[in-house]
Amino acid sequence: MVRLSVIVPTRNEAENIPALLSRLGPAVAPLGAEIIVVDDSDDGTPAVLARHAATAPVAVRLLHRPPTARAGGLSGAVVLAARHARGEWVLVMDADLQHPPESAAMLAGIAMRHDVDLVIGTRYAGDGSNEGLGGTTREATSSWATRLAKSLFPRRLTTVTDPMSGLFAFRRTAVDLARVNPIGFKVLLELLVRHPGARVAEVAYEMAPRHAGHSKASLREGVNFLRHLVRLRCQRLVGQMRDRPPAARDRMHELGRLIAFGLVGLSGMVVNTAALWFFYQPANLHHLLGVALATQISTSWNFLLIDALIYRRHRHGSLAGRAGRFFLLNNLLLLLRLPALQALVWAGVGVLMSNALTLVALFLVRFLINDRVIYSSDTGRRDPVRMLVNLEAPEAAAAPSRKRYQYLKYRYDVAGVVKIGSQIMLPELEFFRAQWVADSDVDIAVRVSDVGGRGPRRRAAMTEYANQSVLRYEEHLGRLGANFRIQLGSPIDIQVGPLLARSPHVVYTNIIEALLRFVIVSRGHMLLHSACVSLNGVGVMLSALTDTGKTATVLRLLRDHGGLFLSDDMTLISPDGVAMCFPKPLTISAHTLRAVQAQDLTPREWRRLQFQSRLHSKGGRSLALTLSRFNVPIMGINAITQRLVPPPKYSVDRLVPCRIGTSARIEELFIIERGAPRISDLDPGETLERMIQNTDDAYGFPPFRYLAPGITIGDQGYVQLRQREREILTGFLSNIRSRVVASDRFGWADEIPRLLREERGDLPTIAEPHTVLPTWPRWSGTLAPAGAHS
Repeated sequence: MVRLSVIVPTRNEAENIPALLSRLGPAVAPLGAEIIVVDDSDDGTPAVLARHAATAPVAVRLLHRPPTARAGGLSGAVVLAARHARGEWVLVMDADLQHPPESAAMLAGIAMRHDVDLVIGTRYAGDGSNEGLGGTTREATSSWATRLAKSLFPRRLTTVTDPMSGLFAFRRTAVDLARVNPIGFKVLLELLVRHPGARVAEVAYEMAPRHAGHSKASLREGVNFLRHLVRLRCQRLVGQMRDRPPAARDRMHELGRLIAFGLVGLSGMVVNTAALWFFYQPANLHHLLGVALATQISTSWNFLLIDALIYRRHRHGSLAGRAGRFFLLNNLLLLLRLPALQALVWAGVGVLMSNALTLVALFLVRFLINDRVIYSSDTGRRDPVRMLVNLEAPEAAAAPSRKRYQYLKYRYDVAGVVKIGSQIMLPELEFFRAQWVADSDVDIAVRVSDVGGRGPRRRAAMTEYANQSVLRYEEHLGRLGANFRIQLGSPIDIQVGPLLARSPHVVYTNIIEALLRFVIVSRGHMLLHSACVSLNGVGVMLSALTDTGKTATVLRLLRDHGGLFLSDDMTLISPDGVAMCFPKPLTISAHTLRAVQAQDLTPREWRRLQFQSRLHSKGGRSLALTLSRFNVPIMGINAITQRLVPPPKYSVDRLVPCRIGTSARIEELFIIERGAPRISDLDPGETLERMIQNTDDAYGFPPFRYLAPGITIGDQGYVQLRQREREILTGFLSNIRSRVVASDRFGWADEIPRLLREERGDLPTIAEPHTVLPTWPRWSGTLAPAGAHS
């Protein structure tokens, strides 16, 4: 099956064809490729191609265009070949070997494992070089053309360093060929401008000298390039005028929304001030508490008016979702207001006046986030993270700001499968604490270090150094940002910047667990997004999309029926149907705790939980994911937020009386979802896809999408690891009954025991004695199942 179509336009390249096919064929053969040569030659190129194609290790197809059918020049040839391509991916390169076939094949391989639409070979980033152009004049001309194009399309080309490149690959389904009508050499520029929502990555390469023959660049092609630029710019302007109101009218509409927002905000300030006066004077509450309570009242007032009057034609999603994001925004801004308000009070300004001043100071911030994020419908925004792969250049060594120790203070043994050493305490892995593990025996080492350059960046960047197996993520604030570096090897070495080190939850969730997922797969197991309990000896697994209600269901099952707890968020599974414990602390809401009537929390914890559960709710994550589409340091924002307001995490046995087991053989799988009540069986294929979907959903927050495709464990790359993951899950599910249980009243904790009773007899209503873990486990090899007992 053809997975890659390599398009090579030719014009009088007979001297280059033998060397091209002898190098290109073996390079792309492992990728499941075909080669399509589009020939506009007047010499013997087709005959030379026919002689050498017979010995090529891949299929070679020829499309010869007669002189009367050569419209569009090189670009027209590329578009014609793309219409005949059979591969999912299309690689475009020149025939003169200035694009080294080995580099082109590596670019195609990188494209096929990344979640992007367009991968560009760049001469102007990383270890890229344009010395192969063959002269200062041509180098200057190429640089000038690049700058001109980027100045005419500053937003469309903001993450692209080489829009003039002739070496690139694109996902065939991501490009609408009917919209593409290029002229001259610069087909890539056409693709970028016509597809502004395309996800782009770059691969640095060194342009080689021409192997033989003469360059086709000429004054005529330069004129065609300028014509192409003018036409694209004019068509873009016409499209803007046709697709949306003129810019001036847009600005007037935005100004109108700003004024209306200000009037609503003014009325809200009156409400806020009246509420604060009541809480501060008659109720005699502390002024900071009064400000917090008054903010909730005025936020409710403002949301009702803004949602109903200002954005009634721009509303997207549910009312609850918009309200959740609106309240979350105002409460985050409240955290910024309180220190400033207190400083004003200390300076002698009255409480009511200080409150009004802080509200006015953040007015524009509130408007912009509401207008551009909460109520925005812009889904075509370009990916804010710049992705670059360096094929040959080593990573530049960064001088540390100060000497740091290397000792790994905290060590963990995850079920005998993976050993982790860390300078940062990782609460999610506390159950697996294993101080007896030596530093030299760890599989993953986490240290605090200075990562990235000292100066600020215009946007976040994920850089892969292929020859060193290094991945580096940097955000906008230089070394002050949420940066990390991963050296893949044995052991895997993770270095996190000081900001991330202060937020262990972000380090674990966004970096370590992403790596742990694939390390575990490489060792024959899988980290599956699911919950697992054992009820009366029956291994029961629950799976759901994030924020469905899985945690509350698990807690109710344990409270009402006893049994053993194995996991709530992630479960370690093996192909023989065994689930092993992965008892991370549970992230819960006030609603969840009330549902199980947890009584152990102190009044202070209950009060804190009200705010924590709002910030770390589905609405909070939705706002964060929306913000991640913009050019903001989203991981740094996440780290600071979770440092100031830690997520509400509690050990399961503090919430309900229960015991923790080590492993169970799973017999029943329930995929729970919200909706009209129904129960239906799932076939193995559908179950597999649903479980993969639910697991991928748990890794939706940046920078997983940029990080994962660069991960290689041993000799297994990302594609092989994902395939191995499916094989492990297929084996695990082979002897498990799978069902979907839908409920519109969160009734899964009642429905699942009812189904089990009908098929297996009565379940206990109180906890029965089981063999449990007397202390932290010290694994000897991986866990073995003992029925449903530890």
